[in-house]
Amino acid sequence: MTVFFTADTHFGHRSILSMCNRPFADIDEHDHALIENWNAVVGPEDTVYHLGDFAYRCGPQQTRDIFAKLNGEKHLILGNHDFKNETQKLPWASQSDLTEVNIKGQIFVLCHYGLRTWRNMRRGAIQLYGHSHGRLPGTSQCIDVGVDNVGYVPVDAQTIGARLADLPQLQFLDETDEEPAMALPAI
Repeated sequence: MTVFFTADTHFGHRSILSMCNRPFADIDEHDHALIENWNAVVGPEDTVYHLGDFAYRCGPQQTRDIFAKLNGEKHLILGNHDFKNETQKLPWASQSDLTEVNIKGQIFVLCHYGLRTWRNMRRGAIQLYGHSHGRLPGTSQCIDVGVDNVGYVPVDAQTIGARLADLPQLQFLDETDEEPAMALPAI
């Protein structure tokens, strides 16, 4: 069993093609390609964490049909387009705003949004996000796993590790690993 991550599939969302310059002639080609790409790497016994914005402006039956075609046990991290639509009614294995998963000792913090800090970040936890459609640069500890940023296919932990190795170091705390002093403004 392999664990995969993805985000921002936006199934059924016609405007996403021009908004994010996605290389598809129309939304049907887009949706078909994303389903094919997903199933080419994800098997029935694999697990996928979808970090939000599964579908948008997609009819309820079409949303259910797409979900049923996708391989694997599917978990949803809620995105801004996942509320008040069919997405939340799908039979996800779990739904949450933020969660942590441990894969072979590596902790991943999952949220639709890129975070500036997260639990266990100084202990090597990696934060995965979507929402930004490749416009929020990653660092050696956080990366956008949305389809726009990773070739329109779910990615596994090994692929994420290789991509993180090419990104700049996260600069947050000094070398002493102490919390920075905060000066409060005078009132």
